[in-house]
Amino acid sequence: MSLDTVVEDIREEAHARAEDIRAEGEARAEEIESAAEEDAEEIVTDAERAADREIEQLREQRLSSAKLEAKQQRLEARRDVLGEVREHVEKELTALEGDTREELTRELLEAASVEFDAGDDVSVYGRSEDATLLESIVTDYDGYEYAGEYDCLGGVVVESEQSRVRVNNTFDSILEDVWEDNLREISNRLFEQ
Repeated sequence: MSLDTVVEDIREEAHARAEDIRAEGEARAEEIESAAEEDAEEIVTDAERAADREIEQLREQRLSSAKLEAKQQRLEARRDVLGEVREHVEKELTALEGDTREELTRELLEAASVEFDAGDDVSVYGRSEDATLLESIVTDYDGYEYAGEYDCLGGVVVESEQSRVRVNNTFDSILEDVWEDNLREISNRLFEQ
């Protein structure tokens, strides 16, 4: 074998080896590219799922916020209506006149009088507009006198230092009790659903 033949054999062997390495490299590159494409598809799928979840969460949050806001607006509107009803009732109580006002005032004073002992000096307070009425009514009770003005819609505040008792039988206090006791029913009647 000549040197040329040996060189040629080595060259062919090197070419074959280079061809094998190139073929292995291409196969490996295809495997890497295929794996990368699979990973990319998985990443895109995961990103789409995450985006869908986030969109759904945002939609739920906005829907929940809108429902809460609507509920708050309904409650506020109900409070406003209940406030208007209460104001109307207060105006009606203030506007009571004549026999009706006198009868109610007498009943409230009579109910308060059971809290005091005979012989007590009892002071009766009421709305300034009812002064004449109260002065007239207290003459029916021994030891009672109209003592002055009390800021209220009507009715009486009665007190005695001897008994250390004070009874608030004003229209305001009675309205407050009735209002609190019946607020649910009032609301249900106004806002039947």
